[in-house]
Amino acid sequence: MTEQRASVLMLSLGGTIAMTGGTDGVVPTLTAEDLIAAVPGWADTGIDVPVQTFRQLPSASLSIDDLTALATLIAERTGTGDVHGVVVTQGTDTIEETAYLLDLLHAGDAPIVVTGAMRNPTLVGADGPANVLAAIHTAASTAARGLGTLVVFADEIHAARHVRKTHSTSGATFRSPNTGPLGHVVEGAVRLLAHPPHRLTVPLGMVTRDPRVGLYTVTVGDDGTLLAGAEHLDGLVVAGFGVGHVPQRLVDHLAALAARIPVVLTSRIGAGPALDATYAFPGSEIDLRQQGLIGAGFLDPYKARILLHTLLAVSADRDTVIAGITAASGTGDPALWPWANAAWDRTQRR
Repeated sequence: MTEQRASVLMLSLGGTIAMTGGTDGVVPTLTAEDLIAAVPGWADTGIDVPVQTFRQLPSASLSIDDLTALATLIAERTGTGDVHGVVVTQGTDTIEETAYLLDLLHAGDAPIVVTGAMRNPTLVGADGPANVLAAIHTAASTAARGLGTLVVFADEIHAARHVRKTHSTSGATFRSPNTGPLGHVVEGAVRLLAHPPHRLTVPLGMVTRDPRVGLYTVTVGDDGTLLAGAEHLDGLVVAGFGVGHVPQRLVDHLAALAARIPVVLTSRIGAGPALDATYAFPGSEIDLRQQGLIGAGFLDPYKARILLHTLLAVSADRDTVIAGITAASGTGDPALWPWANAAWDRTQRR
């Protein structure tokens, strides 16, 4: 009996990996067919790679609606069992956010692997082809099944919920500061060194809203003027100093907002958690939690905003939002996740 060839669907969204020279600079013009044709050796992998150009945009212009539509397409194509995994190519500017949104909306076992390039195809040493090939190997690997959405870059495999873009130009920009990579692609093989203990997903079919969720980064001498626009939001993430602190003069304003909409407290640092119960001065994490702000633990501001947006998109009430943020924070109990059938402990699955 002939063993079935693995099939990996590749969807391109544009970005640096798809850019070629224009009059004044590079712009996204390459299709998914162009991208796969530029990958040396992929035809020798034995993996079928059907391709589709889904969008052709710089990643800064991708919208939540674009990504929800992408998640819907992925659910349809992977739901039949004919597609073993999916590769998504896009610009690196928003990979850490788009990958996490896809992770939250993807309940299937087929891995989604997001990749891109830091050096566009017109440059010497363009990294797109190598990243695409490593992503294809990962998406086809049985070892990656059940891991949700992954980011593969420079032969490193990162969990979407932890990965950050840490350098504006370096090819080694993607890092997971709190955990490190899950593994590596070595000689075309996926070598996992760690596994996420659980997955948390939101039922895609329940997404019915496009809420307005803001991100406010606190700075020295901040008088809160820029918070005025938050009155029109459905939710707000605050990126505080250190472990989750703000200037004393902002407390009343944030408390008033928290009485009306979910306000999530994170650290602007990018590594380490916002604390819950150490500092007690006005504007500290204890004070802000008492004022109704929701602690986000290890969730960085960008991930917290994506999560809050997703929770509000399914019309979650305040208690559900608190449970969801707490479960995903890395400091709370994952069992608090509102959708029990969408959260699983890896030790129970494997």
